[in-house]
Amino acid sequence: MLTVLGWLTLVVWLGLAFGHGWFWRTGQRLPPPARPAEWPSVAVVVPARDEAAVLPVTLPTLLAQWYPGQARVILVDDDSGDGTGDLARRLGGAPGSLLLTVVTPDPLPAGWTGKLWAAARGVAEAGAVDFVLLTDADIAHGPGSLETLVAACGEHDLLSQMAVLRTETPWERLIVPAFVYFFAMLYPFRRVNNPRSRVAAAAGGCVLVRRRILERAGGLAAVRGAVIDDVALARAVSAAGGRTWLGFAANVHSVRPYPRLSDLWQMVARTAYTQLRHSPLVLAGTVAGLALVFLAPPVLTFTGPSWPASAAWVLMAATFAPIARYYRQWPVLGVLLPVTALLYTLMTLDSARRHWAGRGAGWKGRTYSST
Repeated sequence: MLTVLGWLTLVVWLGLAFGHGWFWRTGQRLPPPARPAEWPSVAVVVPARDEAAVLPVTLPTLLAQWYPGQARVILVDDDSGDGTGDLARRLGGAPGSLLLTVVTPDPLPAGWTGKLWAAARGVAEAGAVDFVLLTDADIAHGPGSLETLVAACGEHDLLSQMAVLRTETPWERLIVPAFVYFFAMLYPFRRVNNPRSRVAAAAGGCVLVRRRILERAGGLAAVRGAVIDDVALARAVSAAGGRTWLGFAANVHSVRPYPRLSDLWQMVARTAYTQLRHSPLVLAGTVAGLALVFLAPPVLTFTGPSWPASAAWVLMAATFAPIARYYRQWPVLGVLLPVTALLYTLMTLDSARRHWAGRGAGWKGRTYSST
């Protein structure tokens, strides 16, 4: 039985490595930029709730963007209690910077998540622009980011970059690259970018979307209750006939710190069960799949020993190496991927426990029970 299981793990990893959209490669970068004859207008919308700690680092990077066409930044102060709006106003207005408008949304209506309600207020404030760039308050944009994004958009209707997340503490170095690896396994970037594929996804920290396609998709109201709003928005745009693109960033970074395991645990557990559509059956299948794919190879290697399981473990570690290099970590960290997978399994189970306890998905003082 153990021999059969060992061979099964190897077959699964051969299929993942060579037949799952090359999910583990990091070569999906921005398409070649094409300078348009006339630059479209852009509104950068930043929903912000209690973000005074990060705004002095991130907001100036947006305001300092040089863009050949019309562009402005709209920060939506989402009922902050730490002076986020006032701080943003003080940061704006420097000579040569983009125009900054700080607005507040109406009280949160039923059925909306706070972030999407704030983003919708920003989109409404933007008016009749050609593009909307949705970006988070903890995202820093390098010089030329806005111009490059628009120039690279081409025929795409939604273009998104997975921001480089912070990996400064030991827990961040262990868990964050694996988080990106698992995300790419769920939504292989090559398949997202294939117009013949039905896979649609986005990374919420940096999403450039055509305004007319957004309206055709029903606007942000179409995904108003989505906790995993980036993927939901990409699916709505795709369903409306839009073309999506998702890739790895080089010039867009998240400065949000997750120094402790509890911080990272909260980040994952907040939405993990939502990702599984709140289905106990899907949860059971996911846990079983994680056990077979990530935990069985090392267990069988040490208890067997089983050379097929050992080969599966080596293949697992090898597919993690590109992500590790992307995050400037030692590629050998892929050997520890089963440890991280075990942590993610426990986080997912905790996410389900919170849902069953009626706690839903919580973020900054709000709790949502929607999908």
